[in-house]
Amino acid sequence: MATEQVLHMNGGVGETSYANNSTFQRKVMFTAKHILEDSIMRLYCSAFPNCLKVADLGCSSGPNALLVASNVINVVHGVSQTLNREPPMFQFFLNDLFGNDFNTTFKSLPDFYRRMQEEKGHKFGPCFFSGTPGSFYGRLFPNDSIHFFHSSYSLHWLSKIPDELNDTAEPINKGAIYLTRTSPPAVHKAYFAQFQEDFKFFLRSRSSEILPGGAMVLTFIGRDEDNELINAWVVIGMALNEMAAEKLIEQAKLDSFNIPSYCPTAKEIRQIIQEEGSFDIQRLETIRTDWVKNINVSDDDSLIDEDTRAEGVAKYVRAVAEPILKSEFGNAIMDELFRRFKNKIVQLYGVEKLELPNLVMHITKST
Repeated sequence: MATEQVLHMNGGVGETSYANNSTFQRKVMFTAKHILEDSIMRLYCSAFPNCLKVADLGCSSGPNALLVASNVINVVHGVSQTLNREPPMFQFFLNDLFGNDFNTTFKSLPDFYRRMQEEKGHKFGPCFFSGTPGSFYGRLFPNDSIHFFHSSYSLHWLSKIPDELNDTAEPINKGAIYLTRTSPPAVHKAYFAQFQEDFKFFLRSRSSEILPGGAMVLTFIGRDEDNELINAWVVIGMALNEMAAEKLIEQAKLDSFNIPSYCPTAKEIRQIIQEEGSFDIQRLETIRTDWVKNINVSDDDSLIDEDTRAEGVAKYVRAVAEPILKSEFGNAIMDELFRRFKNKIVQLYGVEKLELPNLVMHITKST
């Protein structure tokens, strides 16, 4: 099945929905907020547009989908107040793949408008939202039409699984669904080549769409140079291998399955941006986060035991991973898979380093 058809988060507002299991992504956005605020302030003060046009790429659904809009409005209103200027109109474009649950986000807009009116009063001017479904690995907007692009936790997804992983008689990433410490060099080479092709295409597309003086803030799930960190895909791979050994899933199916995702290093990102040449790096920071500890399970963290926390982590990962796993292995094994995933988290936490280096960058269009 094509990657675009299965690459979406769990929709709706149920127990395993992304809307109810995305606090970690929200925390990452808050840790990168200072870079977003600085870039928006610089952009706005350099042009003072009558209508500020912002696109959030890979917005997904739920409360996080409107967080960027809220932050942008707050920054611009603060600057306008300081400079005694009328705030501009805002136009926000929410982008994700066609399978995304846009409806859940649109249903939350009345509450968003009400909150903005209460906070800003009569100074809250016209603010427009629209959905822009489609892949960001290609054109989404007309030439010179967007002031600011934002994307958080989306660009590590590839447009497809690297062809080299499945074009051989024997799968070269046998027993793994992602890059691991033991993956052959050919696996890393294939993943990086696909990421490089996709990200350069992304940069070329945005270069055409962004207005002169425009900017982007992008947040990636990154990787350390030594590749020693364990992320959720590696743990899911462990659970799937157990299930294959117990004949609960087919070994051949596991051996041929690979996740279309690549977490780059800061060096790789810098190299690709410089090679492509459309943008200049103004800022590139690495912000480390523990992806188990920083998932909200309760208001009082001190009352949470290891088992309860691991169960919360399993729900969070399931909201992201279930659609693509279900397309390959079927719905029947999902409960068992994530029960085993939860148990793996209990075993690994405190023994292995379960944290992610988040790469946050502010880049501007080259002149």
